[in-house]
Amino acid sequence: MRHFGHLPDDVRARLFLEQPRTFTARSEPAVLATALGGTLYSPATRPALAADIRKQAGRGVVSMVLCLEDAIADHEVDAGERNLVEQLADLGNDFTDCTQDHPLLFIRVRSASQILDLAERLGPAGALLSGFVLPKFTPESGGAYLAALTAAEAATGRRLFAMPVLESPELAHLETRREQLFGIAELLDGHRERVLAVRLGVTDLCSAYGLRRSPDLTAYDVALVAAVIGDVVNVLGRADGTGYTVTGPVWEYFPVQERMFKPQLRRTPFAATAGTARASGEEVRRRIIEHDLDGLIREVELDRANGLLGKTCIHPSHVPAVHALSVVTHEEYCDARDILRQEQDGGGVLRSAYTNKMNEARPHRAWAERVLLRAEVFGVAREDVSFAELLSACLCG
Repeated sequence: MRHFGHLPDDVRARLFLEQPRTFTARSEPAVLATALGGTLYSPATRPALAADIRKQAGRGVVSMVLCLEDAIADHEVDAGERNLVEQLADLGNDFTDCTQDHPLLFIRVRSASQILDLAERLGPAGALLSGFVLPKFTPESGGAYLAALTAAEAATGRRLFAMPVLESPELAHLETRREQLFGIAELLDGHRERVLAVRLGVTDLCSAYGLRRSPDLTAYDVALVAAVIGDVVNVLGRADGTGYTVTGPVWEYFPVQERMFKPQLRRTPFAATAGTARASGEEVRRRIIEHDLDGLIREVELDRANGLLGKTCIHPSHVPAVHALSVVTHEEYCDARDILRQEQDGGGVLRSAYTNKMNEARPHRAWAERVLLRAEVFGVAREDVSFAELLSACLCG
């Protein structure tokens, strides 16, 4: 797998100073956690699930969750399990082992008992599976999930990752949040090698208070949600070796039209207008808003500022924006390299290469290390390449 691997070689060469590196389902957990990017959720009941996975892989999706929980009705669970097993068996005909070019695949279960059952029912097709998403994860429910995952690993002989979802009312409620977070931290610490990332279920958190943000607001504009995110990062996202990758919440809104673009915009939503070499910044912004991406883009930027990486996606149109925003800018790259070089030389402060900020070696070291890991996975943009150009290439490549 490779981010932006669906783009032609000449396009990648034009966009990237340092191109994204390849990785496989067997790569180091830190690499895979960073590489998740926009994780696309799909109901496990979809009749053409295998074809959907193939199609999305061809469009640059590198991680998917096949959902047996909230995405399907209660009476559909048995049929969803059967369909999942059949569709992954079909998909397995294309891929003989987990090093080949298919997305990282996870199953979102409803109960711990499904984990071992599905792992065994999948048989050889289980080689396509990277792990399980564990919904409504609490100190009380989490132990059974993680024990089942351990049993599935032993039964199949394959590495399986957990991605717990923090979304319970007890986490939203102030009087129980602290106990919940430290209980979860203690539980996860005993299974650190299996925890790929911690996911946030903001829709469920909002439901405890009858809230729903509009497309004009980000999760960070909802005070209750922002407080929970801050506390989750505080306890579970620390950069001292005790933390985990925490992924961004779902963006609930997507274009009304079935196709991602209107036919007349198929070539690129950022194409130059007549008589101009490149669309103006205002024109780019207008076209982003037309495709319902403006709010998503703002939320991804706030995710990054608050210590979150990657995002839950419920529509394919969201993934390119998440990935384009994950590319390391030339300025970030220069700062990160200078900081780590200065730290090796004994620390201190230096002016950035762009002469617009202070880079303090030791306080900024953890940030710099994270930037360089992201650069390895998502690449580094050339100095004159903007987010709009990256997004345009992703959408139309």
